[in-house]
Amino acid sequence: MAGSSVKPTPLLKDELDIVIPTIRNLDFLEMWRPFFEQYHLIIVQDGDPSKIIKVPDGFDYELYNRNDINRILGPKASCISFKDSACRCFGYMVSKKKYIYTIDDDCFVAKNPSGELINALEQHIKNLLSPSTPFFFNTLYDPYREGADFVRGYPFSLREGAPTAVSHGLWLNIPDYDAPTQLVKPRERNTRYVDAVLTVPKGTLFPMCGMNLGFNRELIGPAMYFGLMGDGQPIGRYDDMWAGWCMKVICDHMGWGVKTGLPYIWHSKASNPFVNLKKEYKGIYWQEDLIPFFQSAVLPKECVTVQQCYIELAKQVKEKLGKVDPYFIKLADAMVTWIEAWDELNSSGEKSSNSTSK
Repeated sequence: MAGSSVKPTPLLKDELDIVIPTIRNLDFLEMWRPFFEQYHLIIVQDGDPSKIIKVPDGFDYELYNRNDINRILGPKASCISFKDSACRCFGYMVSKKKYIYTIDDDCFVAKNPSGELINALEQHIKNLLSPSTPFFFNTLYDPYREGADFVRGYPFSLREGAPTAVSHGLWLNIPDYDAPTQLVKPRERNTRYVDAVLTVPKGTLFPMCGMNLGFNRELIGPAMYFGLMGDGQPIGRYDDMWAGWCMKVICDHMGWGVKTGLPYIWHSKASNPFVNLKKEYKGIYWQEDLIPFFQSAVLPKECVTVQQCYIELAKQVKEKLGKVDPYFIKLADAMVTWIEAWDELNSSGEKSSNSTSK
């Protein structure tokens, strides 16, 4: 009906949680209201737990601070980072939904080249509900999109595709650069809107950014651990990267797909490159060892669950990367603790009520 304010039916309203890590009031949600209002939010408050975080009226949410994390996980809370957005993965652990969308609080609604607001969540859901093509590259990109298909020469035996575990979205305006690139290109902005969704091929790693990310929690959830970062750790800003590398090795082993491309969000502000350099500098040279490690990592065929894969990966991290720096021995132990905590919280089927709910 013309002029009516009928809201579009949200997809997977009861099957998806939105996870937001934050240290500030969540005014940014006002812009997302038309797209997020009917979903359940899990807010993970970082930093000082006595600070009151204001959430706009009308949103259905749970809020967890550090006191809640310590109370719910007990000694196992040591695996959840403090003073780093890596704390968001606690939200993945306490969720009981099939899907997760996570977004940073400096990400706003973007517009497509026609000037229309982009419903990022809807696009992530489309990506996750359609198959991926990790075993053979399709030159028209996503063959399951309207107006596309498999090109000539694509094997018919592979056209059913693989289940999609992760949907990795991109950003207009401030690109996700490391500190050295930020320093040499301080004014660079991403204005390129590429209307494409690609499956990352099997055997190929990629830098996963956590600020606009959807995934199938039932499939890959236990592998989405954002590591030990921030307070008391020698590294930061590699939380999503670490999760992405671990996740991709496991998806390749399990035969699942990972998509990247649409949807875009508007990344509103650049973080301080000098602060970032301090957080990243060890990672920048450690990654020269990390990437070959993940590229050559092989999981035995006996690993048939994500948890088994992840425990095996933790063992290899300890054996091989422990020689690079003692930090990786600590991280490998935290990976095991994470899986133990995940299984404890997700075996009873009981929802933790030790949070601030509204």
